[in-house]
Amino acid sequence: MAVFASAPEPQWGTIIMGLLGGLALFLLGMDMMADALKLIAGDGLRTLLARLTTNRFTGAAAGAVVTSIIQSSSVTTVLVVGFISAGLMNFSQSIGIIMGANIGTTMTAQIIAFKVTKYALALIAGGFSMTFIFKNERVRHYGKAFLGLGLVFFGMQMMSDGTGPLRSYEPFIEFMKGMDSPLLGIAFGALFTAIVQSSSATTGIVIVLASQGFLPLPAGIALIFGANIGTCFTAWLASLGKSCEAKRAVAVHVLFNIAGVAVWFFFIPWLADIITSISPESSNLSGNEKLAADTPRQIANAHTVFNITNTLLFIGFTVPFARLVTRLIPDKPSTAREAYRTKYLDTSLLATPAMALDATRMELSRMGNKVTQITKDALSTVVRGDELSIKKLHHQDNQVDAVHSAILDYLSQLSRTNLGTDHAELLNQYLAAANYLENIADMVETNLVETGKHRLHQHLTISRETQAMLENFHRTVEQQVELAVKALVTNDHALAAEVVQAKPEITKLSTDADAHLSRRLGADEPNRMMTFHLESELIEYLKRMYYFAKRIAKIVESNPSNKTRRAPEDS
Repeated sequence: MAVFASAPEPQWGTIIMGLLGGLALFLLGMDMMADALKLIAGDGLRTLLARLTTNRFTGAAAGAVVTSIIQSSSVTTVLVVGFISAGLMNFSQSIGIIMGANIGTTMTAQIIAFKVTKYALALIAGGFSMTFIFKNERVRHYGKAFLGLGLVFFGMQMMSDGTGPLRSYEPFIEFMKGMDSPLLGIAFGALFTAIVQSSSATTGIVIVLASQGFLPLPAGIALIFGANIGTCFTAWLASLGKSCEAKRAVAVHVLFNIAGVAVWFFFIPWLADIITSISPESSNLSGNEKLAADTPRQIANAHTVFNITNTLLFIGFTVPFARLVTRLIPDKPSTAREAYRTKYLDTSLLATPAMALDATRMELSRMGNKVTQITKDALSTVVRGDELSIKKLHHQDNQVDAVHSAILDYLSQLSRTNLGTDHAELLNQYLAAANYLENIADMVETNLVETGKHRLHQHLTISRETQAMLENFHRTVEQQVELAVKALVTNDHALAAEVVQAKPEITKLSTDADAHLSRRLGADEPNRMMTFHLESELIEYLKRMYYFAKRIAKIVESNPSNKTRRAPEDS
């Protein structure tokens, strides 16, 4: 006690600046490193999640690997939502990935538990040099990742130096002893994580405090448990205003984390004993020095063992989990307004261009399906429909317009991120494809609808023979539009080639149609000339529709050929 009494009052301004400044650098470094790794591994992450979901165990492995790279279980959850919506996995499979994501977040603790802060400035200098000197995009991304990792270590060093004077400050030491209460430790860890929106930051600070000898292992475990609960707040915020699938995925994340902490709450001392027995020990040290040397690694190991054990414990209950969450968050009846909303364009994916472009592709599928449906309904409505059905056809394009505007806005935001050459080219292609689809829908809304209105107002009648000819032509064009959309969504070059190679057939149908109208030009029918012009316009519009379908197919042909992607099933 005499030692504490003689200790000078800490300089709180210096301590707070060191702690907050170090935390800021830590978070900046984490963001920078994660952004760079997303750009480096984005396509691989997408493929990994899409393929390794054959069962719950491979799904958990995929979730762990992806999250260890992007260092955000929340982003992994968002990616999973997109795959559920696309029909690439069912909800039960997604639960395995979400559980595995918790394992991936422990990678941060394992990295920072190694005493590598002395290499921080070397990593910062090397990473900056790579981004400054080299022009190759991939090398620059790696440089940014190293720079971010260096900032993480440097931030930890600043926090460690900032809290150093507190080693001899009795009130702080007494406060840290209070963390021996598991309930208090969990509550404090959850609150801090919810405030800073990063469980990795909480883990980093806990390890810094442990490295100063402030925290015994049971207190560190309690704080880590709290961080696992606090990160649920981040996921909950991300789900606000999102789809039912997003809310269910977040609900799984929340329930799994809380259930895991609840299971282990009464066994923290037992877990601490196990971790102590399997972790390296500094036998040549004692007292506070030994605590400071051994506890950081023990906390990191406890974090990993806790999450792996929880995943193994709950992985067998994915189906009951899915049923419970589905009951808690049931499907909502679809409304007319839902048709005007996008389903896949999540702004949290913009930091991972490969994923954002995949979301755009899935939204293009929705838009394309709607355009195909409008195209299918167009001719019969224009030729035989009444005023109400023509008005309904006109309003169908409003849904396409809404999705088209959203896609353009999303791609505009994506274009302002750090895109590689391949991603930038794909963005331009998707932008063009969205415009071509919009052009097809606009032709129905503007041209064909006006033609239908003109038929009604002038009381024109198209003969059965001409209707049969137009319907045959229209059926072929409609099929090409549908094939073009499928080719775009699946990157299927064979389907795209079918659309392009249909040009001679379209030309022949157009020529035969013109010949048919010429033969009927002198038919003894009321308003023959006005009807002739109307029929000629319909032929021209059908040709233009095929032209836009062909342009979409040519976009697909210009893409690198790869394994055909599954098209999302959507209405």
